[in-house]
Amino acid sequence: MGRRAQPSASLLLFSLGLVLLYFTAGSTVRVAEAQQKTWCIAKPSASNEILAQNLDYACSQVSCAVIQKGGPCYYPDSLVSRAAVAMNLYYAYSGRHAWNCYFNNSALVVQSDPSTLPLLMLMPDACALKRW
Repeated sequence: MGRRAQPSASLLLFSLGLVLLYFTAGSTVRVAEAQQKTWCIAKPSASNEILAQNLDYACSQVSCAVIQKGGPCYYPDSLVSRAAVAMNLYYAYSGRHAWNCYFNNSALVVQSDPSTLPLLMLMPDACALKRW
């Protein structure tokens, strides 16, 4: 009777690696897709002083031309709206990580498009949907 050939350790490790890659590749894509559908907005309860600081900081890091007078995101003309757009610009530019939306606990990450939340009226449609 002949002896069966035993698979080598490197072949077993390679096979295990392929199996792990197969099972984790899909979840990585789903995490990336979910991350693309998040926005950073100012908490409506944040004080005007904090919102102004957030606006100044975000605009010192990214271009805030879209919220300048005459820009597509200028209206609604309120500090909370302009801060929300600026904070979201910074959040998107920085990679959409939760820690890029902290702003001294005056912001939050949402998974619903802020332009569809009529009670908040933080961002106009054009500003929430586009990736400036």
